[in-house]
Amino acid sequence: MKLWMAPAGLHIEPAKTKDAKILAKLHAQGFYHGWPTADFVRYLSSPHQTPAYIACNTGGKIAGFALIRLAGEEAELLTLVVERKWRGKRIGAALMSAIINDLLMTPAREMFLEVDAENAAALALYRGLGFVKIGARQAYYPKPDGSAATALVMRAALF
Repeated sequence: MKLWMAPAGLHIEPAKTKDAKILAKLHAQGFYHGWPTADFVRYLSSPHQTPAYIACNTGGKIAGFALIRLAGEEAELLTLVVERKWRGKRIGAALMSAIINDLLMTPAREMFLEVDAENAAALALYRGLGFVKIGARQAYYPKPDGSAATALVMRAALF
């Protein structure tokens, strides 16, 4: 099994189908419209098309995860969530580093993602990894107050 080191005594490893329920729970904590467990089961059942990475301790407690989709020479970050108590400890950066290192062994040559234009921490992370804004989707993410946030579409070369 592949393992990558992460801060705070954590490591990163590939997610498994058995992790679907906890990933759905974490996703619901991180986003207004969390994805159901069934979606995670479907994604995790296709690790060659939609690999997922978890940051966890030696006991298997998951602190965060990232899920990507591979399509030929493109990769897309579908979601990245870090549990609230682990935020600010570079867990997201470690997850992205593991993904990018893994992608270097695939045909993928560029990576895309969408991020809430108001998510300063995520924007700093992605910009620090070389992602640049290539577009915007107005009123894309629903918010609890009934309004909607703009999603920025970003791209980075992987080589």
